[in-house]
Amino acid sequence: MRRRHFLRTSATAALASPFLLSGCAQGGFKADVVIIGASTGGVAAALAAARRGLKVVLTEEMSIPGGQLTSQGVPPDEHTWIEEQGAPTSYRSFRERVRIRYAQAWQVSPEALNPGACGVSRICHAPSVATDVLTEMLQEHAEHIRFMPLCVPEFAGGHRDHIEQIQMRSLMDGTSFILEAPLFVDATERGDLLPLTGAEYVTGSEGQAAYGEPHATNEADPTNEQAITWCAAIGYDPLFDPNRSAAPGDVNASLLETPRNYAFWKDFLPELTPAWSGHLLDLSYSNPITLEPRRLDFDPRPEAKTERFNLWVYRRLQQAGRTWPVSGGVTLLNWPQNDYLLGRLIDVSEGERVRHEEAAKDLTRCLIHWLRTDVERPDGGRGWPGLFPMPGVLGTDDGLAMAPYIREARRIRARTTVHEHHVGEEARAAVGLTTAEYFPDSVGVGHYRIDLHPSTSGDNYIDVAALPFEIPLGALVPIRIDNLIAASKNIGTTHITNGCYRLHPVEWSIGEATGALAAQCKATGELPAGIHTSPERVAALQDDLKRGGAPIRWQFD
Repeated sequence: MRRRHFLRTSATAALASPFLLSGCAQGGFKADVVIIGASTGGVAAALAAARRGLKVVLTEEMSIPGGQLTSQGVPPDEHTWIEEQGAPTSYRSFRERVRIRYAQAWQVSPEALNPGACGVSRICHAPSVATDVLTEMLQEHAEHIRFMPLCVPEFAGGHRDHIEQIQMRSLMDGTSFILEAPLFVDATERGDLLPLTGAEYVTGSEGQAAYGEPHATNEADPTNEQAITWCAAIGYDPLFDPNRSAAPGDVNASLLETPRNYAFWKDFLPELTPAWSGHLLDLSYSNPITLEPRRLDFDPRPEAKTERFNLWVYRRLQQAGRTWPVSGGVTLLNWPQNDYLLGRLIDVSEGERVRHEEAAKDLTRCLIHWLRTDVERPDGGRGWPGLFPMPGVLGTDDGLAMAPYIREARRIRARTTVHEHHVGEEARAAVGLTTAEYFPDSVGVGHYRIDLHPSTSGDNYIDVAALPFEIPLGALVPIRIDNLIAASKNIGTTHITNGCYRLHPVEWSIGEATGALAAQCKATGELPAGIHTSPERVAALQDDLKRGGAPIRWQFD
């Protein structure tokens, strides 16, 4: 049998589990479906498969599940209709559970509760609360889901077009173990299974020649990816002055010291086309839509009234005066000012990846220091000394997220690739269309602007309107590997359309469809491509999704 990689059988600690392999590989595990990556999509896929009776192994590089909702520290970015339609029942259940936890702690009604009363979401909340809710949801299906954190894929073995095994390595003790299943799902943040399995994939921008997208770059550039951001949570105490009093709460005083590279980032001028508005650490930045300079305000004081939009409110996690899950006002730093532009994390050496991750962390630490010492205040002064990194909100001691917010992953070469002509409002209007592409094999819906942050190759924002869109099944299915499914930001989109398919409820819907597809494969004995090429099988999958509360079409009057 031809194998892409020869898998060495390594012993690992024996774990009591209904998935333990017998007579196949010591220390191995077997399931109906193996999901590599407990991202937002990976969690949704595991839950959907478990509800349909499948045995699931769900692995994760981090110590917690949830991806952008938790370890990356990004509260939900959602569409206008999220309270009424446009997301699976399971995602709406997640949101309701978050609201109930706050409502119980604050003794208020959970209806339409937005803990942060923020400017970007209708349910801006602490990622630590999302961690608790997602962990609870997974534990409710413990009979069917084995969650294995702190491990990464090393090798894949199988026939040329078929995966048989994935060898995993524990990040706790370095031991290896093998996972076997008839189906494998890549729900990692970077699309890590794709190079391991030899699956064809794309990175960066495809260029105009690929699909003629109006906003694509002239030439293809595999290294042209959206910036990553290392998010952080900061609190504010108007009575705190580091020169007169000890750091509040559990804040380590060393976190209030001037970062080593502060001078570099304070003077940093992004080299972008069209040009950026000035320094990165500044209240002026490029308007994402017009690219003209735009100025914001920053004032963390409770009930502050500002002339322009207040960045403190933008991604605020908790209003001042509340005491759960932390004390006082808290906001999340996921702003233009800490978008990291100097490198990428995909298809680079381990050393380069670590170097860019550390630099992205450093930028965010410098942003916090700038806010504490140098940002302009309404009274003409500089800095808000009462600001401090907020421990615990992101599950860390330093207030920074556990992992970088990754907007763009490796993307499979899929049976269907969604491009701008399918979903872009401007591109559709150019040919007289007012709705997004109708996909006969739709397995979910979503909506968000085509929102691309500045890129590693020097592109400024690309931010244009998209129409409420569908998620075609063909975008989840690779062109060749027959038992691999994509379930995160790695589906068949382009550099452009990734900008609207990468957000929380869309990724959850992708995962929901993946779990249902896995169940359909088990029930019929078909592989994903076999389901996709059969109109009858697609219709059965769509019926199953609808019965499970997952919409596959938008319902507008």
